[in-house]
Amino acid sequence: MFGHFYNEGMRKMTVAFGQVFNNIQIKRTGSDSTIQSIRVPLAYAPKEKFLVRLDQQANLDEREFAITLPRMGFEIAGIEYDGSRKLTKVQKFKSTTSNSGVMNFNYMPVPYNISYNLFCFTATAEGGLQIIEQILPYFQPDYTVTINVIPEMGIKRDVPIVLNNISYEDSYSGDFTTRRAVIYTLNFTAKTYLYGPASTQKVIRETQSDLHTDLPAATREERITVVPNPTSADADDDFGFTTTISFFQDSKNYDKTRDEDV
Repeated sequence: MFGHFYNEGMRKMTVAFGQVFNNIQIKRTGSDSTIQSIRVPLAYAPKEKFLVRLDQQANLDEREFAITLPRMGFEIAGIEYDGSRKLTKVQKFKSTTSNSGVMNFNYMPVPYNISYNLFCFTATAEGGLQIIEQILPYFQPDYTVTINVIPEMGIKRDVPIVLNNISYEDSYSGDFTTRRAVIYTLNFTAKTYLYGPASTQKVIRETQSDLHTDLPAATREERITVVPNPTSADADDDFGFTTTISFFQDSKNYDKTRDEDV
């Protein structure tokens, strides 16, 4: 039943989430000017990895390198189906191919909420406040990013990223040589969609409907035929349709025929 396909939907969502926080800076100022401007490094890693690196050099009088603060990290915290955003199953996204008689299509995506945790590590309270203040004003409580989900089909999706809550830690206890770490943890939810495999089908060039006044009836009363105008048109053309309505007195003889251009 299941076959291999990979639209990189979750990967693209994770990359887009990281890009939102990829330009955070901390500035250290003197009496009347900026002494140092630091772009805060960002990496995909769990919180425990940073804490272990900090614990490896708890005392500042040791010469071995541990980890440089400030730093930021993020990770996926959970994935959950969101039934409140469920869409119809039968609607399709369509795009043309190099073959004018064939088109690609994909059914409506499935809504999922992806939870992310963003960690901010600084050595001072001032540094942590600078990072947080560059983030919070943009989330009211959500910030929307645009993701090019399936480029070959021209499918793009606006995904809101919702800020849920913020927690704060300050490891200030200990002697004067103990390394201090101020940690902010921000929890987000990205309301994204996941797409299934793409398929192909032939382009419909003509539709025909037979109408009856009574069912079951072997004799049709009317036939409606719709074809594109011109018949050689493809999806990129600005074309109309020619509708032919044929009336029947019986199953063999026409009563009249009417053509309408739409």
